Amino acid sequence: MATTELEQPGNGGLSARATRTLKAVPRAWNRFWRLVSLYMPKRLYARSLIIVIAPMILLQSVVAFVFMERHWATVTQRLSQATVRDIAAIIDLIETYPRDADYTNIIRIAQDRMQLKVDLLPPDPLPAPGPKPFFSILDDVLSSEITRQINRPFWIDTVGNSNIVEVRVQLENKVLRVFVRRSQAYASNTHIFLIWMVGTSLVLLMIAIPFLRNQIRPILTLAEAAESFGKGRPMPRDFRPRGAEEVRRAGFAFMQMRERIERQIEQRTAMLTGVSHDLRTILTRFKLQLALSGGKAETKAALDQDIDDMQSMLEGYLAFARGEASEDAGRFDLEAYFEKLGEEARLRKRKLSTTLAGDPDVHVRPNAFARLMSNVIGNAFRYAKTVEVNATHGRGSLLVTIDDDGPGIPADRREDVFKPFVRLDEARNLDASGTGLGLSIARDIARSHGGDITLDDSPLGGLRAVIQVPA
Repeated sequence: MATTELEQPGNGGLSARATRTLKAVPRAWNRFWRLVSLYMPKRLYARSLIIVIAPMILLQSVVAFVFMERHWATVTQRLSQATVRDIAAIIDLIETYPRDADYTNIIRIAQDRMQLKVDLLPPDPLPAPGPKPFFSILDDVLSSEITRQINRPFWIDTVGNSNIVEVRVQLENKVLRVFVRRSQAYASNTHIFLIWMVGTSLVLLMIAIPFLRNQIRPILTLAEAAESFGKGRPMPRDFRPRGAEEVRRAGFAFMQMRERIERQIEQRTAMLTGVSHDLRTILTRFKLQLALSGGKAETKAALDQDIDDMQSMLEGYLAFARGEASEDAGRFDLEAYFEKLGEEARLRKRKLSTTLAGDPDVHVRPNAFARLMSNVIGNAFRYAKTVEVNATHGRGSLLVTIDDDGPGIPADRREDVFKPFVRLDEARNLDASGTGLGLSIARDIARSHGGDITLDDSPLGGLRAVIQVPA
């Protein structure tokens, strides 16, 4: 059995090209949608409006095109055919009955029966053709019908008087002038259809836009409540699940999740408070027993120091586990805090420079944020001689950059220092108690505000800490 030309081995390149083409189609499709998504609005309300408006515009465009192409053009053509047929009949009467010198009867018949105003003019040349309008279906259809039915030199004016169309036809020894009402040769009620179409669309949009806004408002409220809870702020008092069933279910699920988290935090805090109380009692007993017991002063001093360290560690663990979530948000004055930092730098004999751009008052949890700043800047004071603090507050965000000239931290260990109880050999992440929780507590506070802390290389040669929180 003979093989066809496409099945011959020599044509294997054709199938390879087809395969490459088929593989390129999904990539081109994905690129197209990426480009569309780049220019699409990002908010749900705007996208919902597009989902409603775009099909409506597309449907109306198709309907208008079909109407213009089929109905309007067809009706106009039939009206023009009938009008030209009447004009052709008048020409036949004029040429058939030439004995009537002034053609009174023919003019009367045209006026009474055909609704045409007819005049016979001297055989002067026809006027020069005027410029055609940009879009005139009547001009094209009427001209083609006169050419087809009468086939004589003619001149038409469809743009002069808006309600009258003038037609002149060159006869043997005269010129026939006919005035026709535009409605006789043209479907002039098209604007009514367009007005109804646009009007109903506007009415539908007036109904759809408020409805969409009411449907999207519960989603925005839920997002605001989740954002407030994520930043450690109290939820709006008037928050309750509203809207469609799916949105209400998401709202109830969020409320249940928030209650479980708060309950777990309360249970953990209560447990740690109890443990802390019990351990403090034991430590106090140790101190009393140590004070009442005899022994060398050096040994007692060392034991006292161990007990103090244990109590300090206990306070650090408890502070880390408890956090500052129960504190309400309020005003924090950066200028006043920087003044306190200046006093601390003088006591520690460190060189400190601070700059502030924007409003000095920020909306955070004051005590928690002060502890965050103290932990990070305290590490810089501990391991560096020169510290620079730059704060920028604007557009709902606070950015604080702390640079120092200390030994720094290797790039591959910078995330490790934020882990609880992690201590580097060349440690610079130890807080005053030596528990390795200073930066862990600082990042926990920053993230509870909806921000974060990152570490990088400093222009001063040491470490740069960047604190960014909404404020």
